[in-house]
Amino acid sequence: MNGIPAADTIALVVFVLFFGVTIIAGSTVSHWKEWFSGGKKAAPSAPVEGHGGHGTEEWGLGGRQFGAWVTWFLVGGDFYTAYTVIAVPALVYAVGAYGFFALPYTIIVYPFIFIVMPKLWKIAHDGGHATAADMIRARFGSRALELAVAFSGLIAVMPYIALQLIGIRTVVQALGFSGEIPLVIAFVSLAAYTWLGGLHAPALTAFIKDIMIYIAVIAAVTLIPIKLGGYGHMFDVMNSVVAMPDADHVMKAGQLMPYATLALSSALAAFLYPHTLTGILAAKSADTVKQNAVYLPIYTIVLGLIALLGMMAHVAGIDTTVSSMVVPYLFLKLFPDWFAGFAFAAIAVGALVPAAVMAIGAANLLTNNILPKSYAGVTTSRIAAFGVKLGALLCVLFLNAKFAIDLQLLGGVIILQTFPALILGLTRFRFSSTGMLAGWVVGTVVGLGICWADGLKPVHMLSIGGWSELVSTGLIALVVNVIVAGVVSVVVPNRSVAVAAE
Repeated sequence: MNGIPAADTIALVVFVLFFGVTIIAGSTVSHWKEWFSGGKKAAPSAPVEGHGGHGTEEWGLGGRQFGAWVTWFLVGGDFYTAYTVIAVPALVYAVGAYGFFALPYTIIVYPFIFIVMPKLWKIAHDGGHATAADMIRARFGSRALELAVAFSGLIAVMPYIALQLIGIRTVVQALGFSGEIPLVIAFVSLAAYTWLGGLHAPALTAFIKDIMIYIAVIAAVTLIPIKLGGYGHMFDVMNSVVAMPDADHVMKAGQLMPYATLALSSALAAFLYPHTLTGILAAKSADTVKQNAVYLPIYTIVLGLIALLGMMAHVAGIDTTVSSMVVPYLFLKLFPDWFAGFAFAAIAVGALVPAAVMAIGAANLLTNNILPKSYAGVTTSRIAAFGVKLGALLCVLFLNAKFAIDLQLLGGVIILQTFPALILGLTRFRFSSTGMLAGWVVGTVVGLGICWADGLKPVHMLSIGGWSELVSTGLIALVVNVIVAGVVSVVVPNRSVAVAAE
């Protein structure tokens, strides 16, 4: 293991303690959640017509009762995931400054949330909608477009959950388990946590995740630089490992366009996923959503600090071809075993909480928008969420992405094709349902076709005339989608058109 000590029994005991307590707390949340309301039972929300009634909405949207603090933990908990703790440092370790594209992405997204998401929340609340596809059906009156948006969310979230399973598997492997045992542990943990707890499980245990992550990150960004000779020394070493192209730039000229377009496409896709939208719709008011858009950037600061772990690994002498193991190896090498076990538990919980919300958001799509209404109910939602996790497991087993982060970017290509119907439909531009559906079909085929041809790489060499640059595949497909939607809306206008939200 290149001089990296193996985890001992103490690390394993600490990991089991913290990870196990979180799973038990989430799985038994129905027995203790009322403590947070001072022993008062929450007022039941009005049953939603055609959505399976109060039980389904309670399981899938937490009864739409979450205030500012719970929403902050829930949205932050499902937005900052194993992507943050495992995938981003791994990319920085492999490619240097280019891996920091996640920072501008999580800066661009918050003004977008502040402006757009309160409008969507109001539409969803007034109409009793639980999913993006519900809103599309109400706005366009098109069953085909509703199904298109529902299937996009369902499929897009699977590689994203797969990334979370890889996060849990990675730390279990670092504890000394081999073969498929880490993946089995990851899958069973997630399945039990989601099945028993519903959305209340991640909402009310997300604070455990955040406290653990903050402790691990603060310890890492203060103690590791002290052990390695300071930040100045670390940057000097990193420059020798991933050489700067010149004295004034940290990235090559050819990396600027993919850096910028990946940041933009990731920001546009971020809150189209069923799990992030579920966190927004579970808020108790539009003002709660606005407040969170103001305070959620605190997580971005933490993301920047976590990304530096990839750089620190080089300085610490971590030498591995499995980039997802960079952070676990770093903790094993520089911290005592008990703290490594604690940090591994933090990473595992940091993957468990968002994966549960993702599965629940996808289950909401399946039960609300795809299956006949007669199947709606909590049991169906639980089975649907379990099926989504099985799909994610297949993604782990059969998708051969170079970096774990590529799985999240693949999901982004798919979910971005719902942007015109869900977001542009809020504007004064009048798109027909036929145009939106045509744009979705062409954009999805183009995006997935490019991804398949490029071997799941998130950027594609775009050549127009004498100009050639690597551009985000998701953004290319989105532009094609919007052009087709606009042209078809002009040529084949429908009576059912988008109605702008006030």
